[in-house]
Amino acid sequence: QVQLVESEGGLVQAGGSLRLSCAASGRTFSGYAMGWFRQAPGKDREFVASISWIGGRIFYADSVKGRFTISRDNAKNTVYLQMNSLNPEDTAVYYCAADSGITIPPTAKYWGQGTQVTVSS
Repeated sequence: QVQLVESEGGLVQAGGSLRLSCAASGRTFSGYAMGWFRQAPGKDREFVASISWIGGRIFYADSVKGRFTISRDNAKNTVYLQMNSLNPEDTAVYYCAADSGITIPPTAKYWGQGTQVTVSS
């Protein structure tokens, strides 16, 4: 059974930092891109960042460029999202996802259960 398990999110003040991780298990993820979506209250789920298997292809949403950094450890089947300079607009449930290819579409094959990130002003 494939599982993507995100680390616990949390509450952070504006301007602060938080690091999320997502550990995948249940199959080999060789060749799979991994990444993150988020969904704020009353809004659609939106793409945040993705990283290809080898790590050579990285994509970010414009809203997080320069503040968030995605990385992965293939030996651990784990993807990370370092979030800096957080602001209240980053408040959302963050979902880890995985899919074959170089990025993750909204219809990604595998999803985590989501973790809440709240940024206070």
